[in-house]
Amino acid sequence: MDMCEENKRVVLCGANAYEKKYYFNKQFDRMPDSVKDELHIICVLFTEEVGGIFTIVFEEDGSLSLETRAEEDDIYYDEVSSGLLIGEIRRRRQELLESLNLYYRVFILKESAADILGTGEEG
Repeated sequence: MDMCEENKRVVLCGANAYEKKYYFNKQFDRMPDSVKDELHIICVLFTEEVGGIFTIVFEEDGSLSLETRAEEDDIYYDEVSSGLLIGEIRRRRQELLESLNLYYRVFILKESAADILGTGEEG
């Protein structure tokens, strides 16, 4: 088993209802403040509504994952509502999530924006 393959995911941000804390990865500090503010609001409101821990994570291929989990003994965590809320965030914030995906692929993975957007030369 190759352990290097496993850790290529990068946490962008997250909130923890148990510790009442928000985390933003400093690697993405160059993002516009308006985007950082929006991410902060999404994460904190999520944990206030359903509890647990919510994170937005970049996968190795640059795609975004919205993840939630709860501590084992948390009887207040609402798993059904958390799934519904993730779906709602994906629908309502689709443009933001697509922009984050593009940002990560261009500025972190160093992919060509023209290739990603399909505007590159075909040869």
